[in-house]
Amino acid sequence: MRSTREQTIQRIVQMPTREALLGLIRDEEYHDDIKRLAGETRDRIYGHRVYLRGLIEISSYCKNNCYYCGIRSANRNALRYRLTPEQILDCCRTGASLGFSTFVLQGGEDPWYTDRRLCEIIRSIKAEHPGCAVTLSLGERSRESYRLLYEAGADRYLLRHETATPGHYARLHPPELSLEHRMRCLAALKEIGFQTGAGFMVGSPCQTLEHLAADLIYLTELNPQMVGIGPFLPHHESPFADFASDPSMATEVQDPLSMTVLMVALARLLLPHALIPATTALATLSTEGREKALDAGANVIMPNLSPEDVRGAYLLYDNKASFGTEAAESLEKNRLALEKSGYIMDMSRGDYIG
Repeated sequence: MRSTREQTIQRIVQMPTREALLGLIRDEEYHDDIKRLAGETRDRIYGHRVYLRGLIEISSYCKNNCYYCGIRSANRNALRYRLTPEQILDCCRTGASLGFSTFVLQGGEDPWYTDRRLCEIIRSIKAEHPGCAVTLSLGERSRESYRLLYEAGADRYLLRHETATPGHYARLHPPELSLEHRMRCLAALKEIGFQTGAGFMVGSPCQTLEHLAADLIYLTELNPQMVGIGPFLPHHESPFADFASDPSMATEVQDPLSMTVLMVALARLLLPHALIPATTALATLSTEGREKALDAGANVIMPNLSPEDVRGAYLLYDNKASFGTEAAESLEKNRLALEKSGYIMDMSRGDYIG
């Protein structure tokens, strides 16, 4: 029989409101139960399997100037690179030889990657690796662009909304970017047929706990197939490099690790069937970050398949983990680490179970 706390949690996640979720976030008495229930929910749907995706960071060029990002256009000291189509295909060949069935092409909003070039790359990947899944994470594009990429064979698209509160979004982005447009892009991706991923940062400058509750409500309204949640980590060349010592940028999130794990757990309870990664940012924040997220309901990890000589250039935040268990070539380390924690490493496509 469920305890009173468990019954309260179940009632709230079945009919969530911003105020009720905020109450759960504020009251630490509920947190352990939330994480445990989230793990049980993941196990009921996906079992103890953790799906591995091969991450390929295709470009550190970006036309945007998001204030929190290390590869933003205004950062003149950023190391820039761009993988050629053949280099991307080589990464996929390496990944396939290791057993990967999903390739995630991620990059800044680089205009060099036109629809024609991307469609050719997608078709080539699909031709060489029939049955694989191709995930894109390439930012905001037009609806027509998304349609062409989908028709070329792309299966999934990740586009984190970052924050669902317009004023907070404006605090983190330049005026030419808007939350309204980001949300229109996410709606278009779902309508076209992509397995769509949204998500947000935890502990970003000026963030309140009310903002986090709003993010969770937005996820329930969008109902994406994937949810990426990670802690905000500053980059030394960004306007937020010293945000922790600036009272005007204060966040209500006092413990980014614990709060991120709690958000993962709540996302699992609100969207039981979602594919939820234990993010690289969590692994960067803490050596225990990935395991804590898995125990709270996450079921995806994305080891890095990018060429080793460029991994240090794709630096969205400082000290990013891209080697060790975050590297695709360390599959045995991943398998042993997962088995030690009671999980099974799964190299299949790992599609959304709806």
